[in-house]
Parts: sequence; structure tokens; C-alpha cells
Amino acid sequence: MKIITATVMSLTLGASALASSTNGAPATMVIARAGSQASISGPAQNFTGRVRVDPLFDARAPSTMSGGAVTFEPGARSAWHTHPMGQILIVTAGTGRIQQWGGNVEQIRPGDVVWTPPGVKHWHGAAPTTALTHMAIQQSGDGKNVEWMEKVSDEQYSQ
Repeated sequence: MKIITATVMSLTLGASALASSTNGAPATMVIARAGSQASISGPAQNFTGRVRVDPLFDARAPSTMSGGAVTFEPGARSAWHTHPMGQILIVTAGTGRIQQWGGNVEQIRPGDVVWTPPGVKHWHGAAPTTALTHMAIQQSGDGKNVEWMEKVSDEQYSQ
């Protein structure tokens, strides 16, 4: 009985330690309420057309992961870019396009999940006549989560 009690105590203390934050205080869940963060327009130097970014969550140490919901109006798209730690896109509405440098333009639809590996040059955006919304989730590497490059030409977009 003493062995079982000691084992349970040990497991309980271990679980308590796991539930603590890095400074020893109890860890607490955080709820970011819908609508609590203002939407922003996608900057013209990084996007073609009208793009709205709705921040979902910022990185919270020790994690470097952040995410946002991005809505592209028909024909709108990102510039070419890379992510140092990769990126996950989850398409939630509309129809869009995505292309890896040197690859074919691919169509994406609601329910599609796209993994772009670290350092892969790519772009994504809406179809010519349909808006697109996706969630974008990425981690930072060396303090950055994206490296922006040149804009996607109309010719590249129309392939």
C-alpha cells in the first residue's frame, strides 16, 4: 500500500509540475474572444488586390506559433514568399489558388489543408471570380515568420 501511495503522490506532483508555467506559477488557459482583435488590410507591398487579415493568435512563449484568418477578394493574392519554419493553410471558404516556385498553379477549396515546408517559395490567393478565406498557421524562426519577395505577375497568376 505504501508503494502505491508513493507512486500516486509522485504522479500527482509530476502532473502539477507539467501544469505550471515556466516561472513556476500555475498555467492558465487564455481565451481570445471572437472580434476582440481588429482586422487589418493586407499591405499593398505584400499583396495584390483586396486582402483582409483577422489575427487569431500571437505567439506565446515558449511557442513561436501564430495564426490568422486571411480573406482574399476575387483575384487577390499574396506576393511570393517563404516561411522559415513552414506554414499550414486550412481553407475555410471559397475557391483559391496556390503555387510553389517552379510548380503548377493548384486549385484549393474548403476543407483542403496545405503544408508548405520551410523555405519553399510560394504564393496563395483567391480564384479570379471567387473569394477565398483560409487560416494560416506558422512558427517564427530567428524572430521572423515570413520572408516577402516579389509580387506574383498576372501571367503567373493566370497559368
